Amino acid sequence: MSHNEEIRKASRVLDCIGMYCPVPVMRTSEEMEKLAVGDTLEVLADDSAAESDIQAWAKRRGQKILAIERTVEGLRITIEKMQ
Repeated sequence: MSHNEEIRKASRVLDCIGMYCPVPVMRTSEEMEKLAVGDTLEVLADDSAAESDIQAWAKRRGQKILAIERTVEGLRITIEKMQ
């Protein structure tokens, strides 16, 4: 299995389409609390602030952004729980 295939198989998907700042980052934080270390969360968002907000949150919380992909719907951000 390639690294990209592993990224696509997230442990959990969080759909934040239609939600605006600060909801996507708050929901991301809540969902990450439910995951075990090493699990991944795929966040779907269409708020323009979500990318920078989630990147800043991940840096503060010591979580790892694996991928940020722009899609027709908006963004797909994959995060690995590090701690």
